[in-house]
Order: sequence, then structure tokens, then C-alpha cells
Amino acid sequence: MSGGVEWALHCCVVLTSVDEPAPAARLAQLHDVSPSYLAKQLQALSGAGLIRSVQGKAGGYILARSPGSITVLDVVEAVDGPSPAFVCTEIRQRGPLATPPEACTAPCAIARTMAGAEQAWREALRAVSIADLARDVGSTNPGALAGISTWLRQAQA
Repeated sequence: MSGGVEWALHCCVVLTSVDEPAPAARLAQLHDVSPSYLAKQLQALSGAGLIRSVQGKAGGYILARSPGSITVLDVVEAVDGPSPAFVCTEIRQRGPLATPPEACTAPCAIARTMAGAEQAWREALRAVSIADLARDVGSTNPGALAGISTWLRQAQA
């Protein structure tokens, strides 16, 4: 999983705390990340319909859907794509003791294990929403999102 997923998730959680668009430059400053790097993640989120860009002097980004309807898996797939983490290359069909292709009618134990892990991972990420993450931030660090919201509003004034 790319580092961009972490930045994208943080931005989505931050966007739950604002009523007006948050400028990309301020989001980058908040997270101490390169604006051009973060812009790529924001574009991916926008392209997936998770956030939307608002143009103009007071422009920036806002969530395009309710935080409860955006899952962590939505963000992961927006940034990294929907491809599986593991792709079987049929190693068992290579080398001096290769298994003939006609004998490989079912996935091997490794491919089955990795597919099961992928399914469990995706189900776990699908079960957590941005709203869930924001609630967790609020319970473990009370006032953090309110402080961020205030900081973002002050920057725009």
C-alpha cells in the first residue's frame, strides 16, 4: 500500500471537521507534506467521487459524500487502485521440477492463502468509514478536529 493512502485518509478525516472548502495548500501544510505530492492524492480522491474541488478565492476541497458513506477501502482503492495486493505468477510451473500447466487446475496453497487474506483485509477496510475514524480521533484526542477546523478557518480569513 502506498504512503499516499495514509495522507488521503488523514485529509478525509480532516474534511469531516470543516463546513467550508479546505485549500489543498493548507492541507499540505497541516500534514507537512509536499503540496504537489498531496495534490496527486486529492486528485485521486476527487476522481473517485469521494471529495470535490470548489473553485474560487475561498475554494478548496470538501467531502463529496457523507463521512459515513466513505469507507477506508474506498480511499485505498481511489489512491492505489482496485488491483489485488498479491498476483500469482504460477511459480510452480517453472524450474527443473515444474508442474505442467494441465496439472495446475486449482490455485496452489499460497495463492489460496493470499486470496483469503486479501478478502479479509478488504472486508475489514470496508467495515470502517471516515466517520468511524473521525469519531475515534475525537475519542482518543478530544478537540483535535475542532482545533484543526479553527486553524484552517484562520488561514482563510
